[in-house]
Amino acid sequence: MNSSLSKKKKYYVRVCCLLIFMVYGCAHLSYDKSFVHSKQFDRERKIFKNSNGEIHEKNILDLFGLARSFSNRKFDPLEDEGFPIKDNRHLFEKKRFFTWIGHSTVLLKYDGVTVLTDPIFSERASPFSFLGPKRVVRPAYLLRDLPKINYVVISHNHYDHLDIKTLKFIARINPDLVIFVPLGVKDHLSELDCIVEEYDWWESKRFGAVKFTATPAHHWSARTIFDKNRSLWSGWMISWPDFKFYFVGDTGYSNDFKEIKKKLGRPDLAAIPIGAYAPRTFMKNFHVNPEEAVKIFKDVGAKQAIGIHWGTFKLSTERLGEPPDLLTQVLKQKKYKSISSFKTYPHGTTILLKD
Repeated sequence: MNSSLSKKKKYYVRVCCLLIFMVYGCAHLSYDKSFVHSKQFDRERKIFKNSNGEIHEKNILDLFGLARSFSNRKFDPLEDEGFPIKDNRHLFEKKRFFTWIGHSTVLLKYDGVTVLTDPIFSERASPFSFLGPKRVVRPAYLLRDLPKINYVVISHNHYDHLDIKTLKFIARINPDLVIFVPLGVKDHLSELDCIVEEYDWWESKRFGAVKFTATPAHHWSARTIFDKNRSLWSGWMISWPDFKFYFVGDTGYSNDFKEIKKKLGRPDLAAIPIGAYAPRTFMKNFHVNPEEAVKIFKDVGAKQAIGIHWGTFKLSTERLGEPPDLLTQVLKQKKYKSISSFKTYPHGTTILLKD
């Protein structure tokens, strides 16, 4: 057995056990904040639910099963080698572009307005600097390499999506920053010296020429032993007069995406998660696989899509390079023959958007 993988197996079993304690130790304690105006809020249990009423109900045995599957995964050299990174910072002066920095962190610039999604630049997706899922690929750019950031959108409060250390730095160097979060997440950002807008699904607000709308997703939330599903999760539709960008967030597949198209129209560009989907017995309801990602692409009618949420952190049991490979296979199938605009790119890649 590869000694490096053997060490990783033991390491990740310890990490999973630690996270089990953190997330589930006091999951049913009372909560003193109410969001009774939200259709997604269960008044009796004081937690948020998905649009179909489903609530994340995985228990400690399920998580031990995940830890066992993780420890028994096949050797993947990419866990040590990572992926190549493109340096396209020379394009940051352009007026319209999309850059995948890594995981769910995307930099979008359109007509001079910059938006950053779920920024995580820390070494680990964890409350600890010494323990927890570690990056396989470093951030494609340093925070100081980025242009001025006008807006940040956050999908939910999991550590690989809500990185408070990163947000503090971004707020410090961008004094006019506005951050958009789903219901309940604002409490985590009380130390930030910036505007934080907190929205329920379908709520929206226009800032100048840009409109931000919180959209449904099929997921869950937890950050401490006290707050399982105490805050909401979401995607974001970000609209200019002539351009719509849809950031899907973390999600399982559901009928929400057809409703998003019906209410908000077709996005010109969508960032859709394609990784962290195995084992399916654990992940299916909350992380889409590439085939389901294509269904989302079709449901929302996106003109173009880019696959994200893969190859940055080792969070699941599929090979790190499997998501883009499987996406290509799915798109080549006969029933998806007409789809040719859903692609993946190396970390750091910048795509120029048409004027």
